[in-house]
Amino acid sequence: TLLFLLFSFWVMMRRAFASEKCVVCVHKHYSVEDWAAFKLEAPQVMQYMAVSAGSSEADFEKLGAILAACPEVSTICLDVANGYSEAFVSAVQRTRASFPSATIFAGNVVTPEMTEQLILSGADVVKVGIGPGSVCTTRKQTGVGYPQLSAVLECAEAAHGMGGHIISDGGCTCPGDFSKAFGAGADFIMAGGMFAGHDESGGDLVEKDGGKWFKSFYGMSSSVAMKKHVGGVAEYRSSEGKAITVPYRGPVLGTLRDILGGIRSTCTYVGAATLEQLPNKTIFIRVSMQLNEVFGNSDDSKGAAVPSAEHIAKAKSWA
Repeated sequence: TLLFLLFSFWVMMRRAFASEKCVVCVHKHYSVEDWAAFKLEAPQVMQYMAVSAGSSEADFEKLGAILAACPEVSTICLDVANGYSEAFVSAVQRTRASFPSATIFAGNVVTPEMTEQLILSGADVVKVGIGPGSVCTTRKQTGVGYPQLSAVLECAEAAHGMGGHIISDGGCTCPGDFSKAFGAGADFIMAGGMFAGHDESGGDLVEKDGGKWFKSFYGMSSSVAMKKHVGGVAEYRSSEGKAITVPYRGPVLGTLRDILGGIRSTCTYVGAATLEQLPNKTIFIRVSMQLNEVFGNSDDSKGAAVPSAEHIAKAKSWA
């Protein structure tokens, strides 16, 4: 069934990331039963998974049920679009009191003051970023946002001064952007668009333009996501995400290793033995053009990925 196939994508993505010791924050719409099934399917990767929740009472109750069913999961991601509310601060405090030994990610915010507030409230790691994501339209719909590099620089300084950490969430378009985020002081980096379009990403596989393959990708604040998970966009608000198709890219492990390889090479260029040393080795210079694109931005050596016959058959069966 479609549900089983989507679940299998969920399994494959987490296995791929765990193989490189990278953490996956699983969105909050998976059920307790989904989590229990995945634990049976791949118990060895549970330590590389974080369970996500919002700030509502229902979210808190489900969070407790998931952690009870999967005690191997030790990381909680409290994930809301707007971390500037008393309700969210209270949710962080309540989560810390209820799960004292858990590692808590909380956000999103973009200012030093709110970073400090969330750490004081119990967050171990603050998620930084409003509007930089590839399928986020918050800046367009609301006019609210903050340049991502500036936010990371400022919030990292605030967090580290209190013994806390930050995640740079959104805005990475190439491996070099990951290195820049680490160089600005980020302790972790969260990305979505960079991992879209792969075998493990889920989304519909579609054929366009005479044999070119694409996969659907949408933001979690888009109307597509809200119709799927909560029945639609509430009348009092607008969606703050978009739905697109991205070129099919094959297995995600190739992209993941390309990013990790780029970061390792960055460290050799600047003389950093560890990621912790990278900010001290980094100097940012404002430029008008980062890349030489006289011959465009495509790379013929990588070619166009073609899905397997099995993936094509599945796509046709869903149509």
